[in-house]
Amino acid sequence: MRILRPIRKNVSRRNAVKGLSAAALFLCLSPSFAQTQQPQALIILDSVEAIVNRHVILSSDIDEEIRLSVLDPVRGGMGVLTRRVALEQLISRALIEQQIRREDEQTAEPSPDEVSARLADIRKELPACVRGNCVSDPGWRDFLATHNLTSDRVESYLRFRLEILHFIEERFRPAIHITPPEIEAYYRDKLLPQYGPGEATPNLERVSPRIEEILLQQQVNVLFDEWLTNLRKQGDVEILDPTLAAPEAQDQAQSPAQPEQKPATPIGEGKPSQ
Repeated sequence: MRILRPIRKNVSRRNAVKGLSAAALFLCLSPSFAQTQQPQALIILDSVEAIVNRHVILSSDIDEEIRLSVLDPVRGGMGVLTRRVALEQLISRALIEQQIRREDEQTAEPSPDEVSARLADIRKELPACVRGNCVSDPGWRDFLATHNLTSDRVESYLRFRLEILHFIEERFRPAIHITPPEIEAYYRDKLLPQYGPGEATPNLERVSPRIEEILLQQQVNVLFDEWLTNLRKQGDVEILDPTLAAPEAQDQAQSPAQPEQKPATPIGEGKPSQ
């Protein structure tokens, strides 16, 4: 991974020189003309913070990722998303999106009903939404306004998250097979110890499907982490602002032969329900 200085976008007068005739351009460059002109103040509109295989990640993209993090239930109790972590997420997402486009975009695309169902879940179950009464339309509008979001942007964000989940499932799950001994070992070593003396425990047959799902997710996570690490090794990832590079990336920047390795966030696991 290469770490360079940020590229800043700036603007003076719109297309100040573009379109001028050769004579007008000569006048602009002459000393007498230059002395009569006042310098224009530069206005910084945005800055390029990273480039992922020619895909540009802007400072405004990081700001938006931080705003959208309120929709992520995994972040509950983890505090505000930092700009460094937000950039890492955007880099990983860009790599995954590029791979989806190379393979089969339509296979991973979620249906409108799936997006609507996920949005309904967010409005009913997300802690921040529960406190804001997002189930009601006025409460949802207030929630969006408070976090500087729009309905269209939220739906687009959820659609892409579902697209990634579909892609992961299609690409990695078929290669995984969970055996009965693995299910029994999880039941014996992981599940039963969660119950205290005298508490009723679920029988193995009833919770086997949920245990199998947990084990599948764990193995998919392992395969996905390895795959994403290889994508980062093979890709061209440049972080232009050294302050946003992960500590390990800053160390590895001195050794270009070892690009940064950033594992993906696990899909998640849970205690099997009775």
